[in-house]
Amino acid sequence: MEGIAYEQFLSLERDHWWFVGRRASYFRILARHLPGDERGRNLEIADIGCGVGGMLPELNAFGRPLGVDSDLRSIQICRERGFERSFVGGAQVLPLANSSQDLLTFFDCLEHLDDDRAALLEVGRVLKPGGLACFTVPAYQFLFSNNDRVAHHRRRYTRSGLVEKIRAAGLKVERATYVNVVLFPLILPAVLLLKLKERLFPIEDDPRSNLSHRPGRLINRLLAAVFGGEGRVLRHVSAPFGHSLLVVARKPPGA
Repeated sequence: MEGIAYEQFLSLERDHWWFVGRRASYFRILARHLPGDERGRNLEIADIGCGVGGMLPELNAFGRPLGVDSDLRSIQICRERGFERSFVGGAQVLPLANSSQDLLTFFDCLEHLDDDRAALLEVGRVLKPGGLACFTVPAYQFLFSNNDRVAHHRRRYTRSGLVEKIRAAGLKVERATYVNVVLFPLILPAVLLLKLKERLFPIEDDPRSNLSHRPGRLINRLLAAVFGGEGRVLRHVSAPFGHSLLVVARKPPGA
């Protein structure tokens, strides 16, 4: 990306409703699976596909996070932000020792990989026995649109498909729920209409994505509150549909 694109992404991660909402929702769900009253503050954590470090401040609440990303400039920005434990590396061959991490997070990472199965096998290698992994991905292949192409997504997922891949890698699934549930009835027709428009009036190499359009401040706050607030419910129950998918899995203690 160009330098201005990194600055735009930093700004989006600070205040765009989707980033604000997902942080609130995802960490409410994840916290329920972590040990101890102190929310697991001493855990060794690696955020895979960390980008410019948007999730690393939240992960500080759980232990000592490090970031891994294949993009050099993203890692440089992480270090400029004070996250010195950030390293260039690929998800399919992680720069981490065997059985070294208590928690691995893949926030919107697997969908970018050519070989997501290889990355899941790496999770089993790097996690300590009994360690946790948290995955979030976009849901439903029929929603694959120009937004996915701009974001360099390889695929979207269903719950059953992702769970099957995770179990095949030797991990035990503890929670598998769709997320961004409340807004999904609004998102679904909007995406389908955009897909129809793309088919009828194609624009070659259209660089625009969902994040190219910022709502007004009041609407932005409302959307963030709705998305983030549903984590209070989803930490207890799993939803049967949603725009994204979250799975928490554990490496068996005897592995």
